[in-house]
Amino acid sequence: MSNAPSIRKHAVVIIGAGTGGATVAARLRRNQPGLDIAIIDPSNHHDYQPAWTLVGGGAYRAEDTRHALHDCLPHDVRHIAQRVNALLPDERLVELDDGSRVAYDYLVVAAGIQINWNAIDGLADALGKNGVTSNYRYDLAPYTWELVRQFRGGTAIFTQPAGAVKCPGAPQKALYLAADHFRRQGIKADSLQFRTAGATVFGVPFYAQALDKVMASYGADTRFGQHLVQVRGADRIAVFESVVNGQPVREEVAYDLLHVVPPQSAPDFIRQSPLADAAGWLEVDKQTLRHPRYPNVFGLGDCTSTPNSKTAAAIKSQAPVLVGNLLGALRGAGNVESYDGYAACPLTTSRGKVLLAEFTYGGTITPSFPLDPRVPRRSYWWLKRSFMPWFYWNILIKGRGLPVTHKSRQFPAGVPSVQP
Repeated sequence: MSNAPSIRKHAVVIIGAGTGGATVAARLRRNQPGLDIAIIDPSNHHDYQPAWTLVGGGAYRAEDTRHALHDCLPHDVRHIAQRVNALLPDERLVELDDGSRVAYDYLVVAAGIQINWNAIDGLADALGKNGVTSNYRYDLAPYTWELVRQFRGGTAIFTQPAGAVKCPGAPQKALYLAADHFRRQGIKADSLQFRTAGATVFGVPFYAQALDKVMASYGADTRFGQHLVQVRGADRIAVFESVVNGQPVREEVAYDLLHVVPPQSAPDFIRQSPLADAAGWLEVDKQTLRHPRYPNVFGLGDCTSTPNSKTAAAIKSQAPVLVGNLLGALRGAGNVESYDGYAACPLTTSRGKVLLAEFTYGGTITPSFPLDPRVPRRSYWWLKRSFMPWFYWNILIKGRGLPVTHKSRQFPAGVPSVQP
């Protein structure tokens, strides 16, 4: 009897049934109904993660962010409910945790980002108790709101790590919603801190200048170059490391509320594969979303090397490009679509207002509306709280689309008055 691992084969194999994978599967099915598609993902549910910030701010229910996965995928796409162990692109194979292998003609990698909870000493054991929380997990976002509601003063710290993170505005959005609640309740924090490993509050200077004003309006103490390296939950101590005069310096800070965003990376099975670039991300051409060395491999979303902000909104522009180029490859044609780097970050500056940051490669300002995007607006709160979830569940991951509305626009250099 042979001990060789079993192999099944599909024309298109998609890794990941999150935003990118579900959207690509639906678009492929709509464009080519008979195409043999399989999607690999161990989960049986699908989460609308952009709303977890709202859950942590008391403006959304966690259970409304989660749907059964079978309701989010085309009915005739095969779901392989396993984890990926290894990528073997030279053999056109994906190895699964049970040792079996899946062969493909074309591979789409939409595996999302890996949140490295264990990268901070003591964090994994501290989460969910002793005032330590994170909106980056479904089960912890409600605890964020519990801590915010119970806060009666003291020190509240919100962190952001170095490197790429899923939705880079989310760490500060947690602070804004908490600070807005404190203000509405007449509660004054002894110290409200935003400690980021970065050099600015936001990567696009046009928006960073406005967000500095939002921070100032809440009296937040913004500290840069701060790396959270340890959490001692039982003692309610957070340890930060920074560089002073070229030397690493550690600081122990007592906290009452600690919202943590851990370091993040591409999943290990990508980092350890021939498909990775030098930094470990899935290597793709930033315009075509096609692998430069393995032309039958495509990728989109947070796991890729594209130099855009890692947001769900990027999928709205990436998916049509990838699907157009993949269908072209199936027909023997060349690349026909190009991604401009569009990403969007609706920054909830308070419960009731949103600053809608939209931009493309190079930090080009490309709002969908002619209004100055640095001004938080109540109408954008409706977009964030109501329209975007509806669009996500009913349009985006169903493979439908809306006309492209973002475009490059010019605005005065001076930062307008900002009222969060």
